[in-house]
Amino acid sequence: MKNKVILTACALLAMATAGAQNAYDAERLLGNDLNGTARFVGMGGAMGALGGDMSVMGTNPAGIGIYRSNDVALSFGFNNTAAKSNFYGTSMKEDRTRASFDQIGFVYSNKIGNNTSLRFVNFGFNYHKSKNFNRLFSMGGILDNGLSQSMQLAELMDIGMEGVGVTGPESFQDKIIRVDNPYAKYWNKLPVLGVLGAQTGVVDWPTGQDRVMGWNCYSNNFFSKETGGISQYDFNVSFNIEDRVYLGATLGVYDVSYNRFSSYTEDLNDDFGKENGGYTLDNYYTLDGTGIDLKLGVIVRPFESSPFRLGFAVHTPTWYDLRESYNANLSSNIDYYGEAYNQNLGDFLIGRDYDYLTYDYNLTTPWKFNVSAGTTVGGLVAIGAEYEYQDYSSSKLEDVDGYPLGDQSSVDDYLKGVHNLRVGMETRIVPEFSIRAGYNYTSAAFAKDSYNALALYSTHTDYNNTESKNTFTFGLGYRGSVIYADLAYKYDMYKSKFYPFDDVELKAAQVDNSRHQLLFTVGARF
Repeated sequence: MKNKVILTACALLAMATAGAQNAYDAERLLGNDLNGTARFVGMGGAMGALGGDMSVMGTNPAGIGIYRSNDVALSFGFNNTAAKSNFYGTSMKEDRTRASFDQIGFVYSNKIGNNTSLRFVNFGFNYHKSKNFNRLFSMGGILDNGLSQSMQLAELMDIGMEGVGVTGPESFQDKIIRVDNPYAKYWNKLPVLGVLGAQTGVVDWPTGQDRVMGWNCYSNNFFSKETGGISQYDFNVSFNIEDRVYLGATLGVYDVSYNRFSSYTEDLNDDFGKENGGYTLDNYYTLDGTGIDLKLGVIVRPFESSPFRLGFAVHTPTWYDLRESYNANLSSNIDYYGEAYNQNLGDFLIGRDYDYLTYDYNLTTPWKFNVSAGTTVGGLVAIGAEYEYQDYSSSKLEDVDGYPLGDQSSVDDYLKGVHNLRVGMETRIVPEFSIRAGYNYTSAAFAKDSYNALALYSTHTDYNNTESKNTFTFGLGYRGSVIYADLAYKYDMYKSKFYPFDDVELKAAQVDNSRHQLLFTVGARF
């Protein structure tokens, strides 16, 4: 096993906090998908300085100050998410297509006058799905060198037993920790995943040995299903000063809903290469919560005779109040014992001192900074570019009393500053029709040596280190005297390295991730 896993686990077991949250839990809620109106998506979201689209209230609130008329719009479409894995030469692919309701909003434009410095005060509201969690994933294959998740569980159990001053007995008649076992009193101080392994024979104290032992895995299989998303509600006020300076503020409210089921299976061999049954670990996890932040922005047209604009926006941290619920089930039919075992975490924890199947905690995301530029050429072409930065490593995981959670150090060490570059353009072909294109680049959030350090109450060993993301967009637009309609296509692609468990000898599953989105917006300006 990796030394860093052992050291981290020792430190975590010594802490009183029950929180098992780490860098992967924080990263899940950081950043945004490119989503909103079809015009905004078709231009790659690079409209922070151009403004004039209700989706910009989520990037640069001052962009709503460009409006000189009222606007209402709604957007919907389809998403196809795919993941193709390659693990020790075995390829698997999962994909899922779902319809989605992506955006609805309005802008109310209030003209103050032509002879005052303050020309317009505009108000806006926009809902959009800022993150889409829907994803299926699978991987598996033949493992080399006798690697097994059970080895990690055994290591956890060893660390836990040493931490409370107990070693395994020389003879374990029944091989399983029963309720009447004299060591049961230490359960509230031992890693729950290790104890579940001991309950089902996935880890064992062979006769005459003090150390907990695992098995040799012949082949494995992992499957996960994720659903849900983050809904974002933006409330905006913006100002037009002499058609040269635009100011805006947006209050953002967030609603988090995330569900994940994962199942990991191993087929085992004994020390002589003989088939020895296997086991399955199922995990059930839900995360719900709300968040709030404030976005402030400015757009300046520095040259009176030029349409060129510069924009700047700053987003405060998002303050999330979160509640997670989880359960796990470990079942085995290891031939060594001659019978099958099953242990559910919920049943196991009932009536014990550490019933943490539901846990409340807080996440504070980093500040976000956005710089943009845009211009129009001859009233026929619009060009925009943006750069955005957010230091993921400054995220804060805290309990409800404001104390840092046990694995805050993983956020500091394994998350990085993330850079996002967006460019886009729109060309009017004829007065009623336009074409659009855009590109986004988002740098990797995780350091290369990131891993999932198991804490006292962790029940899943897998982790996925995502790399940089590239997004390509294309769009079409029709604009009548009042009604308008836009169509956009978006293609996301990124690679990641997936580990079903942590071992220095284990090679990552190489994963190609992609998402196709078709988005349609219908609206009216009046």
